[in-house]
Amino acid sequence: MKHFDVVVIGAGPAGCASAISCARRGLRVALLERHAFPRFRPGESLHPGIEPLLRQLGIADLLGASSTLRFEGQWVHWHGPARFNAFGTDANGPWRGFHISRAQLDRALLQQAASTGVEVYQPCRAQQVLTHGRRVIGVETDSGCLSASYLIDASGATGWLGRKLHLTEQIDSPALVARYGYLQGRCEPYASHPHLLATPDGWTWIAQVKAQLLHWTHLTLEAEATPGINPCLRILPADLQALPQAGPIRGADVSWRISEVVAGDGYFLVGDAASRLDPASSHGVLKALMSGMQAAQAIHDGWFRPLLRPLAQAQYQRWLRCWYEHDLTQLRSFYGQHPFPPRWLGTD
Repeated sequence: MKHFDVVVIGAGPAGCASAISCARRGLRVALLERHAFPRFRPGESLHPGIEPLLRQLGIADLLGASSTLRFEGQWVHWHGPARFNAFGTDANGPWRGFHISRAQLDRALLQQAASTGVEVYQPCRAQQVLTHGRRVIGVETDSGCLSASYLIDASGATGWLGRKLHLTEQIDSPALVARYGYLQGRCEPYASHPHLLATPDGWTWIAQVKAQLLHWTHLTLEAEATPGINPCLRILPADLQALPQAGPIRGADVSWRISEVVAGDGYFLVGDAASRLDPASSHGVLKALMSGMQAAQAIHDGWFRPLLRPLAQAQYQRWLRCWYEHDLTQLRSFYGQHPFPPRWLGTD
């Protein structure tokens, strides 16, 4: 059995941020990822608040790449006339978000983790959690057993560790599935800024993420439409329906929920493994990076000052819970203004 100070399950943004941050604090880290890269994930349109985080993680070169498109806000077609929501400004000018492909972001983060000294296991699947009494002490994988002082679950919506430990969840929505895909070409109304459009059954997000590639995501807030109908004809504006699809249409579980316990004896949950809201909350990747970095800080604080471990875990729990509750309140208010609010929201 190999021993590590920290074992991280999942090499997405949350997992890599955890691994890099722990390794930079002098901890010996293993990072497990069950899939070969590239994986197909949504999340190209990134909030400008991600810039200082990418710099801290050492992958700021992505921000200046020639393929990286920038935008100062998004158009929202929701209730009343369309309005432009800018990110804001400071002394240096307007804040700008980034269009960076998830494949490019994932690759850069994983390479940075490896260069920081993280031992990467890929593809490698976690099989069973190892415990001693009530404390998590490692993980059994298809490449052998790894013991660890801390296990960080960054497995995403699958919530691997939560299921293994039978952790309860607070559920705040019915089952929600966001469907997403790509269109080949360019359409001027969407070329400069993303658009969020209310539809009778939910909303559609459209963004020109490359010179000749548009990304779209659609969330159905009520029951799915009649099977057999081409979803693109139902959810895409007329001026986009002539553009050819680039690859298959995929789906992702974006139901609202948070684990009742996100830190315990020997473990932390980060990213979507800890809490999740749908993409309208607008900062899923930002939350993933920040939760990974915060978990690493909590581990570091407890590592060198053992008496602080319970306090560090409690602070992480409060921080994540407060963020989730704030965004939940904002999202409920936003959907309450939808032209066709979902019945399960409880609005009149």
